[in-house]
Amino acid sequence: MFGLGTFEIIIILVIVLVIFGAGKLPKVMGDLGKGVKSFKTAMDEKETDVAQAVSEEAKTIEGDAKREADDVKPTDKAV
Repeated sequence: MFGLGTFEIIIILVIVLVIFGAGKLPKVMGDLGKGVKSFKTAMDEKETDVAQAVSEEAKTIEGDAKREADDVKPTDKAV
């Protein structure tokens, strides 16, 4: 988990507990969880947008390539 060992995680939790206190800790953790969820949702949306844009561009390029290939006239002469 992010290269943190058990001891490091315990130290971080103790520091958070001292800073925010036991009363505010559930609210802080809830807000943190909501923020992480929101970030993941936004990243998933952006990933979908990028994949769709790449797919559309690939179709455009494929169509252009087919039109270019159709424009090439075959010759009877061997080069």
